[in-house]
Amino acid sequence: MPYPSDSDRDPPWVMRTYAGHSSAAESNALYRRNLEKGQTGLSVAFDLPTQTGYDPDDELARGEVGKVGVPVAHLGDMRALFDGIPLHRMNTSMTINATAMWLLALYEVVAEEQGADPALLAGTIQNDIVKEYLSRGTYVFPPGPSLRLITDTVAYAVTRLPRWNPINFCSYHLQDAGATPVQEIAYALCTAIAVLDAVRDSGQVPPERFGSVVGRISFFVNAGVRFVEEMCKLRAFGALWDGLTRDRYGVTDPRQRRFRYGVQVNSLGLTEAQPENNVQRIVLEMLGVTLSRDARARAVQLPAWNEALGLPRPWDQQWSLRLQQVLAYESDLLEYDDLFAGSRVVEAKVASIMDGVRAEVDRVQGMGGAVAAVESGYMKSQLVASLAERRRRIEAGEETVVGVNRFTSTEPNPLLSDLDSAIQTVNPAMERRAVEAVRQWRAGRDAAAVEEALKGLREAAQCRQGGAEANLMPATLHCARAGVTTGEWAGALREVFGEYRAPTGVSGATGGGEAGA
Repeated sequence: MPYPSDSDRDPPWVMRTYAGHSSAAESNALYRRNLEKGQTGLSVAFDLPTQTGYDPDDELARGEVGKVGVPVAHLGDMRALFDGIPLHRMNTSMTINATAMWLLALYEVVAEEQGADPALLAGTIQNDIVKEYLSRGTYVFPPGPSLRLITDTVAYAVTRLPRWNPINFCSYHLQDAGATPVQEIAYALCTAIAVLDAVRDSGQVPPERFGSVVGRISFFVNAGVRFVEEMCKLRAFGALWDGLTRDRYGVTDPRQRRFRYGVQVNSLGLTEAQPENNVQRIVLEMLGVTLSRDARARAVQLPAWNEALGLPRPWDQQWSLRLQQVLAYESDLLEYDDLFAGSRVVEAKVASIMDGVRAEVDRVQGMGGAVAAVESGYMKSQLVASLAERRRRIEAGEETVVGVNRFTSTEPNPLLSDLDSAIQTVNPAMERRAVEAVRQWRAGRDAAAVEEALKGLREAAQCRQGGAEANLMPATLHCARAGVTTGEWAGALREVFGEYRAPTGVSGATGGGEAGA
């Protein structure tokens, strides 16, 4: 298994496919196959119960176990997920938010069991809860406690895991929720300001090391099919991030101010109608984040052509990986300096986006920042309005989606001749096995050690370990080693922090007119 590629011309980005389903063992087998095919990093998809802090046998997990990702209920699942994969040689992205601290703790403990030095671990946890309030909805706790979990994870990782990105500000789902390029950048930057201010003000990182915090920040963006606009968006994003970290936080090292981002090209724009068209959409979207050398992504993961239909098969994921490999190894993309430097068209578009972003960032900061703009419903209502306007344009025929509202006649698709085999389905028995497995795990552990670990977590959450708030990561690691489950960890924090229901933003959104016939 190649770790890493032995090619003389490695691409300047990590190649990934977003993957995970059914069980830790099934997902491990998929990861091994993808790595053997030339994938250079892992991107872990967790199922919804894991994302929202429930064990497989919780009634709220019923019907969702293993469906959209891998279930990880405890340390044993994390061991199985990475069995035979040397974590000290891997770059792993974990798309996890509300329970990010917990999954990072499990990952670190498994790495330690493999004999790895935590200082060598490289990868990213998403850990961006603000976009969950605005788009996906897999949040658990109120904004204040959520910001504390993020702050503690960032502070811990900077000192303990120096090669790990402890947060991945995710504008990807903002675009899915309707964000324009200006809104996508502005709300991601507002979230970054909220987190960086919180880390700085927590006193957990000495001022002289704050540049290290900024240097470990990364972003995860969405690349849509409007190639020129998306490429200009990334150039604007990088310039604004450089200015923000220099002027607001005084970071003088340009390497620490570098805009480091990964990308998943737009899955929501993939269509169920004529799904073969999704291949060219994916390629165009990939070009938007690779063709411009000065704004090139550091990690690229592509969806599969059939994701609008269901769970992609291994062959479909292979196809998406090969798209990247053809671009990187067969084309001459990597042989030239930036192709757009000095372009008047590009410079004008970038300047226009930057002006709009600055105005929107100032508006949100004037409201008290990202958390206040979440609680008031402002940012959500802006996204709802933008999404409603886009849908109106499509329904009115003002915006073309090939195969959906124009050019709809089609020949029979041989790829869909047997729809049952065109996508991968999760065996319903997997959920029953997961339920049985988590109950066996609980029965086989030291109950007293578990209760002691959970008690320590509650006390840390209640700030009983001194005048200042205790960092929750040590207590979380103790829970991981003691055999605590995902649901128990989240449940203990629910007792202290409570739960939250974010504003929908619907009442504050303004319509964009009537759709056509």
